[in-house]
Amino acid sequence: MKKFKENFISELKALNWQNFVMLLVAGCINAFGVTLFLAPVDLYDSGVSGTSMLLSQITPEYLSLSVFLIILNIPLFLYGLKKQGLAFTIYSIFAVAVYSVGAWLITDVLPIDVSMASPLAGQDLLLCALFGGLISGVGSGLTIRFGGAIDGIEVMAVMFAKKLNLTVGTFVMIYNIILYIVCGIILKSWILPLYSIVTYAAALKTVDFVVEGFDRSKSVMIITEKPEKVSQALIETFESGTTLINAKGGYSNADKTVIYFVVNRFQISKMRKVVHNADPRAYVTISEVADVFKAIK
Repeated sequence: MKKFKENFISELKALNWQNFVMLLVAGCINAFGVTLFLAPVDLYDSGVSGTSMLLSQITPEYLSLSVFLIILNIPLFLYGLKKQGLAFTIYSIFAVAVYSVGAWLITDVLPIDVSMASPLAGQDLLLCALFGGLISGVGSGLTIRFGGAIDGIEVMAVMFAKKLNLTVGTFVMIYNIILYIVCGIILKSWILPLYSIVTYAAALKTVDFVVEGFDRSKSVMIITEKPEKVSQALIETFESGTTLINAKGGYSNADKTVIYFVVNRFQISKMRKVVHNADPRAYVTISEVADVFKAIK
């Protein structure tokens, strides 16, 4: 009990007001994308957000999108409290609350007509699907980047995907496929669900860009028998440090060194030339890095 209390207090102290500001922005962005592009033309977001949109269309008018966002999301976040932690849960509930209030303000308070068509894209389903997905993807990505989630299905994916022998991404994708099939059956039309898949794809890619960055770096692993020469050449050329790791060849049993180095995509060609000139026999692998930062206390 004492340890639980200490962890509880520690997580409360770890909450950052700057994160709340960014989550406020993220929730507003998500509300803007969904209510001004998707909901007016009966397109569907993914996850719990898409489920809420569907339920709001087939239930009495007082059960709006905003109501279902709260009813469906918050219990899921509370259910995942133990696994995800207090800070994540608080951030997520705050983001969903902002999203819900923002959706209510746009649809019921502000003088914006979203009853028949998108105020910005009319009834053009492709434009609505693309921009709705892009904008809601920015909101979802910002929420993830600043410590929370704006959709409870992501929490369920983390908790149950491994038990079902699935990846988190596969779990979410299966949920969304089932959602769009149900939408097609209820609507007795597959046009809107199919366009909703475009929305999902646009949002998914946008989330990746926001969370991981547009210009991803590349990590380079160089296996060489001339580590000093290769490392020095890289340092002088790129004015950046390297990391040397001792290794042993599995086949030759010879001592080798692995040099770990990070470059951007424009430096790959030059890096290859530098390594080849320093050690023509070096073995080089290149992998994509989602984000690069220096941890500072």
